[in-house]
Amino acid sequence: MLNALSMRRTAQFGDEGDEHQEDGSKTRKQLSIATRVTNYLTRTGYLWPILFLAIVIFVIYSLFIRSRNLVCVSSISSFDRLSRTRFFGLDGLESDFGSLGVPWCRSKHGKTIEWTSKDLLQGLEEFVPIYETRPIKNNMYGMGFDHSFGLWFITRWLKPELMIESGAFKGHSTWILRQAMPDTPIISLSPRHPAKYLLKGPAYVDQNCTYFAGKDFVDFGNVNWSKVMKKHGVNDSSRVLIFFDDHQNELKRLKQALKAGFSHLVFEDNYDTGTGDHYSLRQICDQFYIQGGGHSCFKDSDEARQRRKRKQFWEKAVDINDLCGPHEAWWGVKGYMRDDFNHTNKQISHTQHFQNSRFVESILDVYWELPPVAGPSLTQQTRYDPARVSNPIVEDGRFGLFQRLGLSRLEETVFNGYTQMVYVKISLNEM
Repeated sequence: MLNALSMRRTAQFGDEGDEHQEDGSKTRKQLSIATRVTNYLTRTGYLWPILFLAIVIFVIYSLFIRSRNLVCVSSISSFDRLSRTRFFGLDGLESDFGSLGVPWCRSKHGKTIEWTSKDLLQGLEEFVPIYETRPIKNNMYGMGFDHSFGLWFITRWLKPELMIESGAFKGHSTWILRQAMPDTPIISLSPRHPAKYLLKGPAYVDQNCTYFAGKDFVDFGNVNWSKVMKKHGVNDSSRVLIFFDDHQNELKRLKQALKAGFSHLVFEDNYDTGTGDHYSLRQICDQFYIQGGGHSCFKDSDEARQRRKRKQFWEKAVDINDLCGPHEAWWGVKGYMRDDFNHTNKQISHTQHFQNSRFVESILDVYWELPPVAGPSLTQQTRYDPARVSNPIVEDGRFGLFQRLGLSRLEETVFNGYTQMVYVKISLNEM
């Protein structure tokens, strides 16, 4: 019996050995076939052509896969936030701001603003609850949150004795001025009286405001300001704040304000080059000799490639074809100085554009563009292109701060109206 058991065990081990031997023989058999095929191809001279063909097929396949990925990116909704991240990468959202240049007008003495980023943050914390009580919740075609905060903050800081606004629309800016200075008189100039809008929906009419509106409308440049100021008991024109939201040529308004002796001006729509319905200070100061200024109309330039790419993701991004007009005229809007809601426009040469900039610099004491309140990953805004804008007050990625300031309570749509609001202080050039 023991002998029989031993025989069975021997047979079992023998079978396992046979299996391993069979596996080994299969491997040897396969290797021998591969070797024979290689030797055959080498002898006949077919080996290198086949390898070359394999490499070509691999390269074509790789290009096909890459092109499919690019098509997938471009087919995603133009303003999809995830597609923007995929396309531009994750190498620092903050560094994207200003990557195409931010041309600031140069002041004649190099002066700058007194307030700091800390002051702006403190102001935001105070302003959000105020903004939530606004009478006009949906201020379509009017100021959004960014510019509302900017006007309120600047007004609060300067504490003027008289506030003048040119362009009131439904009265939202009047309400903002009133929140900043509860007891200071306001003068409002607007072709249509805000009260007219009350017939169709929310509007604001201030009880301590003198309206030159409707049938009593007078353009800012035609008002006898010395008489008006005397009537309001204001003797010092440097204690007056002017707010322009009238879509008029800002060079024209600058000269009119200077002639009247005013110093502190805020322009709501400070449009970037190639955009907008009027000639703006941003456009005037977009010059080759200013850091971040000047443009190339060469369609294969780095700037052109960046602009083409960004046009897919930001509504207000300007493609090189939109920037440049005939004879490579890029200043203003394709070489034109627009005015009066683009109802009138005048073609100007680059020399004239340059001279306009030099004039502005000669009277400019301070120039400051309001930065966006927060980065687009926080506000979900899709309009302005960060590549032409300064760093925001609340930078991308700082959601805790964004939330603590109360900004997360606001609707996303209120952050879509940013157009580089600017504060300037001017004075006559000292001879």
